[in-house]
Amino acid sequence: MKAAAKKTSPKPRADADGVAAVKTPRPVEFDKEQELSAYRGMLLIRRFEEKAGQLYGMGFIGGFCHLYIGQEAVVTGLRMAMKDGDQMITAYRDHGHMLAMDMSPRGVMAELTGRRGGYSRGKGGSMHMFSKEKNFYGGHGIVGAQVSLGTGLAFANRYRENDFVSLTFFGDGAANQGQVYESFNMASLWKLPVIYVIENNRYAMGTSVTRSSAETDFSHRGISFKIPGIQVDGMDVRAVKAAGDLALDWCRTGKGPIILEMQTYRYRGHSMSDPAKYRSKDEVQKMRSEHDPIEQVKARLVEKKWASEEELKAIDKEVRDIVADSAEFAQTDPEPDVAELYTDILR
Repeated sequence: MKAAAKKTSPKPRADADGVAAVKTPRPVEFDKEQELSAYRGMLLIRRFEEKAGQLYGMGFIGGFCHLYIGQEAVVTGLRMAMKDGDQMITAYRDHGHMLAMDMSPRGVMAELTGRRGGYSRGKGGSMHMFSKEKNFYGGHGIVGAQVSLGTGLAFANRYRENDFVSLTFFGDGAANQGQVYESFNMASLWKLPVIYVIENNRYAMGTSVTRSSAETDFSHRGISFKIPGIQVDGMDVRAVKAAGDLALDWCRTGKGPIILEMQTYRYRGHSMSDPAKYRSKDEVQKMRSEHDPIEQVKARLVEKKWASEEELKAIDKEVRDIVADSAEFAQTDPEPDVAELYTDILR
């Protein structure tokens, strides 16, 4: 008896480079609850980072501190698209990612100040926090190192057949690291469920992408590995959510990795020690006044009469109170005991 022919899924349409063509989706239309959720989530990140900057200036935070102010729509929109069980991993500009993954503001701020109530019990600081319970796998200080680890998370998901996706974040500067392309190659070969989120804030550590990158369209970085990519307005949380929906579906249906280039902008320097003299104040002010992700949501809420100015001020006050509480905790919580130096040490 002749065996039945094996059914195969139709191959995705390919462009001239042999990479599956994926069009950038139109921004989704949010309902009232989604707009309010996005507004509150981004505002929490903004106010938290502003307070972290203040504590750094006061000497409560030592070492490095990289703020996420201006980039809030990227992680907020993607978090809205994720489902429970999906993982997130990023570099050292990580406070916003942790808050988006529902990690405690108290625990994050306390880690910044090196207190025992911090997520790494005061031993990791700004760049090294982790929460397996919240599926947040760091905070990594080595540029580009998290890309290989995020690819490993995706390999574990495929091995376990659990339908989860690894969202692996890195910046335009890290996009030129060698391990990034080794990860691309393996992820494509094994069709791993990983979304490579390139947060292109245009300046890496302080050098414009036009001066440091031969290919400035980062959505094309996976072409030689047959990984599709799309460019996204990373200042519009609705555009980010739409791209996240598309990319997560791409991964969950077994099509392998995909790249999302989030075109975003940071208002502060690379770190708190960076005066950011490589760009003009006018450029920063133009982005703030014309493309701020939080102000866009606020304007829509008011225009659609989904929230009044007074109601939005009340949300802001609530968020400020949460941040003030986290700052108070981070300044008064005891420092770790000396014995803590010897815990979690692998021999």
